[in-house]
Amino acid sequence: MAERDNRRGRRDDRDENPEFQDRLVAINRVSKTVKGGKRFGFAALVVVGDQKGRVGFGKGKAKEVPEAVRKATEQAKRQMIRVPLRDGRTLHHDVEGRHGAGRVMMRSAVAGTGVIAGGPMRAVFEMLGLQDVVAKSLGSQNPYNMIRATMDGLKKEASPRQIAQRRGKKVADILKKPETETTDA
Repeated sequence: MAERDNRRGRRDDRDENPEFQDRLVAINRVSKTVKGGKRFGFAALVVVGDQKGRVGFGKGKAKEVPEAVRKATEQAKRQMIRVPLRDGRTLHHDVEGRHGAGRVMMRSAVAGTGVIAGGPMRAVFEMLGLQDVVAKSLGSQNPYNMIRATMDGLKKEASPRQIAQRRGKKVADILKKPETETTDA
């Protein structure tokens, strides 16, 4: 297919993007029983990100592992989302994500905390560029559902600028802390 695109004068820039990093999360060997024995195939789960607020995941299936990983990486690049980060290091607010039986909780953290998350969630956060976050998987341990639940939660993440724009207010009004009435007690 890339040859066809090149004949039309298009360049395939997706393969030439070094700014994206990818992380292989899971490889699954699947078999199909046929008349002569078993045929093996591989399913790969990959997370791709630029470590500056963009992340995506993809899955690919093929007869060979490298081909499955390539397919998964291409799908992940097509499905990337942008997530607003506070100070480029953590989340703006606590959020919960769900997908099927997978449920994850993600909390913003102070500088120096690091990425406290397990398995597939850690891969998503590292590819996203989060440096300080606390996360917990509360449901399914299936890596596919954990990643989908994490992505669901990250899609819900909103910056103060986005919230202020939606409400028609200024960012200062959104971030202003409510005054406590301690003068006349």
